Parts: sequence; structure tokens; C-alpha cells
Amino acid sequence: MSPNQSMRNEGHFSNAYSVCTYFEEWLDASFNRNLVLTRMYSRERGRRMHSEHESVEHGSAKPGLRYSVSDWDTSNKQISDTAEHRRHMSHKTRQEGRTLRNETTSKTNWDKSDSSRRLSDRIWDISCWRETLESCIQEVEKEMDALTLGKEETERALAATAVPLEVTVECLTLRDGRRGNELVSDPVEAQLKKEVEMIDGAQRVLQQRIDKAFEQLCLLQESWQQLTHDLQNKMEAQDIDLSCLSLTVTSPEISLKPNPLRIPIGSTTPQQWEQFSQYNVARAQEEMQASLQLREDMSVTRVQLQNELDAQRIATVFAIRKRTHHLEQARDETQWQMKSSQDEISDMESDIRSLEDDLQAKMAPLKLVHTRLENRTKRPGVDLCRDEVQYGLVDEANQLEATILSLKQKLAQAQYSLQALQLHQAHMGEDLSRKQDALSLEQRSLETRGRLTSAAFTDVSSGAVVPLTNSSGRHNLELA
Repeated sequence: MSPNQSMRNEGHFSNAYSVCTYFEEWLDASFNRNLVLTRMYSRERGRRMHSEHESVEHGSAKPGLRYSVSDWDTSNKQISDTAEHRRHMSHKTRQEGRTLRNETTSKTNWDKSDSSRRLSDRIWDISCWRETLESCIQEVEKEMDALTLGKEETERALAATAVPLEVTVECLTLRDGRRGNELVSDPVEAQLKKEVEMIDGAQRVLQQRIDKAFEQLCLLQESWQQLTHDLQNKMEAQDIDLSCLSLTVTSPEISLKPNPLRIPIGSTTPQQWEQFSQYNVARAQEEMQASLQLREDMSVTRVQLQNELDAQRIATVFAIRKRTHHLEQARDETQWQMKSSQDEISDMESDIRSLEDDLQAKMAPLKLVHTRLENRTKRPGVDLCRDEVQYGLVDEANQLEATILSLKQKLAQAQYSLQALQLHQAHMGEDLSRKQDALSLEQRSLETRGRLTSAAFTDVSSGAVVPLTNSSGRHNLELA
């Protein structure tokens, strides 16, 4: 049957259905009207019977309500018309049903054949995409293996920076043990800090490359999973379509389903279906290109950082040796100054003893003049005269007190000078001790740096390497 015939039949079915619906509504209205009249008649009859019963009880009787002949004829005609209409509608419905059976049988067979053809075409399209996805998955797996190898080489390079960083930090820690004014920000500290910064920078760069490689592996893994998921879905969809194609009307597993015409949630159009696989393949190719560029960047970075760290290591050793020489010169100078100060302290102690002896010798004359002055205050009457003797004793007392005061001041100055010399001598002793400690620390730093070698960290020996996080490859890479 052609589509135009199908549309005409559908229009015919629609008109017939409308006519049937109209007559059914008309009959229902007539039936309802008759039902209402019947109920009204029953209620009126019951009311009249009740009234007659009451009249009989009160000794009076009234005649009952009677229908007219015209009402009776109308009721009979209504019954006949309804019966004739029902027979007519039944005959018409039977004829239309026979026509409908023939047309629907042809339409059903045509639709079933067309659906089978469409299923075959769909299965072919899925097979083509399966081959494309399988090829792309293999390419992604190869690139993931290559990126994993480059990432592991960069991790070994990062592990090789652990010893230089440990040695440099240990040297800084040793030099932090310097005391007092020996704890200076000298060129050695600047070079050590610069070396630490360079190693830290190298580690950050290498770690960034490793992290980037891990992220790229995750992206490749995600693309691989997306391709695999897409491939699995297409395989499952192909199996379902093959199963649907093999079904017939005699298959035992067919049955009626609730609401089979529903549109499932997440349904897509054919364009969206094809664009989804195209996007997955294009994304995988883009990620593989980014992975190739990243592997080249990691190789260049390892060589460049090796050269920079070697140059800085040489500069640091030179600065330590130069600082050690300066410390030896300062230590020798401090030792000579301490010897000269010790000689001066000995001379000052001798002079202080002489001043103390001289001061003690002045006390007896002072006591004598004080005693004479005190005794002469006991003269009686006018003999208590301020004579030449009195003035002479007063001058002598003043002179002795001034002499003693001068001696005491000079003694205090001498003692202060001695104390300053002794204090500075002690300070120089502490300074010498600090210089010796600092010199010892510098020598220990040189010994510590002897652990370093100039071997390139890009050529780590095939021994045990420091295990780092995220060093796994594709096969044991887990994504959240």
C-alpha cells in the first residue's frame, strides 16, 4: 500500500469514527432523556399513590394520574427508532472493521520489512565506527607507553637532585652554627642559597614536568576510557540491533511492553551520535600530539638543568675556599692582638698596685694633721687663736685630701682601664673561639660537599632509585 492510500484510509477511518461518535452521543442523549422522564413518572406515581393512601385513611378517595395517548405513542416510537438506529450502526461498524483488517495487515507487513532494512543499515554503520575506534585506541596505548617512559626518566632525574639538595642544606645548617659576629651573610651563604634555589627550581621544573606528564597521562587515559566506553557501547548496541533483526513474529521472547513508544531519557539524534564518536577520535589525536610535545620538553629540560647545576656547584666550592682563607687570616690577627693586650694588662696591674701602696702611705700624714687640728680646738679662752699654725695645719690637711683624691681618681681610672682591657681580652677570646668554630665549620662544609659528584643526573645508574609518587604507567593508573 502506498503512503497516499494510507493517508486516505486514515482520513476515511477518521470520518467514520466521527459519524459513529455523533450517533452515539445522540443516542446517549435520547436515552438520558427517556431515563429522566421515567424517573419523573415513577416519582409522580409514588406521590399519587401516597396521596390516595392518605385519602383512604381519611375516608376520601381521588382518581389517579393518567398519561395521554400522545405520550404513549411517543414512547413507543422512541423505542422503535432507537432499535433501528442501533442495527444500522452495527452493520456499518462490521463493514468498516473488515476493510480496516485488510489495510492494517498490508501496512504491518510493509513496516516490518522497512524496519528490518533500517536495522541492517544501522548495523553496518556501527561496524565502520568500531574499526575506527579500535585503531585509535591502539595508537593511544602506544603514546601512553612512550609518555610513561619519559615520565619515569624525569622522575629519576628528580631523584638524583635529592643528594645535592641535602648536601647544600646541610652546609647551610652547619654554617648556621656560627656564633656572634661570625654569623654573617657572606658570599658563601649567597652561593649556597643560590644553589638551593637553583636545585629547588630544578625540582619544581622537573616536578611540573612530571605532574604535567601525569596530567597528560590522565587525559590520555580519559580519552582511552572514553574511546573504550564508546566502543563497548557500540558493540552492545550492535548486539542489540542484531538481536532485534533476528526476531520474528513467531519468536518466543516477544511480548507486549508497557509504553514502548516512550522516548528514553538521554536519547540522541543520528547527527549527535556520529558527532560524539568524531569528537572522541579528534580529542584522542589532540591529546597524543600534546603528549609528543611534552616528551620533547622533558628531554630538553633535563639536559639544561644539569648544566646549570654543575656550574653553580663549582662557584659554591670556590666561595667556600675563599672564605676559609679569610677566616684563617682573621684568626691569626686576633691571636696577635690577644697577646699584645695580655702584656698591657700585666703592666696595668703592676701600676695599680703601686697606686694603691702610695694611697695607703698618705693616710698616716692625714691622720696626724687631723689629730693636731682637733687637739688645738681645746685651747682655753683667747688662746683659741687662729694663728699661723692653725692656717698651716688647715693648708696641710687640704693638700693631703686633694692628693688622696687625685690618687683615688687615678686608681679608679687605672682599674677601669684594666677592667676594659680584661673585658676586651675576654671578648677577643670569645671572638677567637667563634672564628675557630667558623673555620672548623667551613672545613666541614668542604668535607660534606665531597659527597657530591659531577655525574649528570640524567644518567642515573641502574641501581635502586628513590620511589616517587605518580610513577605508575597506564596499566595501573587509577582515575577518580
